[in-house]
Amino acid sequence: MRRLLLGISLAGLSMGVAAAQSGSLTSSVVKTKQYIVFASDEQVVTAGKKSTVELHFKVNDGFHVNSHTPKSELLIPTNLTLQPAAGVTASAVEYPAGTAFSFSFEPGEKLDVYTGTFTVKIPVVAAAGSHTVQGVLHYQACDNAACYPPKSLPVEFVLTAKAAGALAR
Repeated sequence: MRRLLLGISLAGLSMGVAAAQSGSLTSSVVKTKQYIVFASDEQVVTAGKKSTVELHFKVNDGFHVNSHTPKSELLIPTNLTLQPAAGVTASAVEYPAGTAFSFSFEPGEKLDVYTGTFTVKIPVVAAAGSHTVQGVLHYQACDNAACYPPKSLPVEFVLTAKAAGALAR
C-alpha cells in the first residue's frame, strides 16, 4: 500500500509540475487550483458565552479529500488552523467523521475521506462586537486515479458577538 500511495503522490506531483511548466512566466498571478470551496457565512453568537461556529466546505464533484483522521500515516489529513483573533477564544476544531472509500484497484484497503459537503465546528467565546477570523484549511485531494499535491485554502469569516438580549430581537 505504501508503494501504491507513493506512486499516486508522485504521479500527482509530476502532473502539477507539468501544468506549471505549460504556463507563461509573463502572465499575471497564476492561481492554484482548489478542490474545496469554502462558504463564508456570518456567524452570530452570544457575547461572552461559549458558542459553536460552523464552517461549511464543499469538495468538488469527482474528488475526495482525506478526513481529519485518515486510516494511513502516509495520507495527509484535512486540518483547519485558525489565527488568533483579538476578542475571540477558540477551542479545538471538531471534525466530522469521514466515510469509507476504497480505490477500484485496491478494494480491500479502506480510506477515511470527505466527499460532497462537510462541516467543521469550532467552540468559541467572543467579546461583544464584530471580529474577523482567518485561518487555513490544509488538505489533500484525490480522484479515482490519483492523489494531488497538498493544498492550502484560505478561510475567513466574520464573527459577530451580541449581548444575550440583542439576539432575541
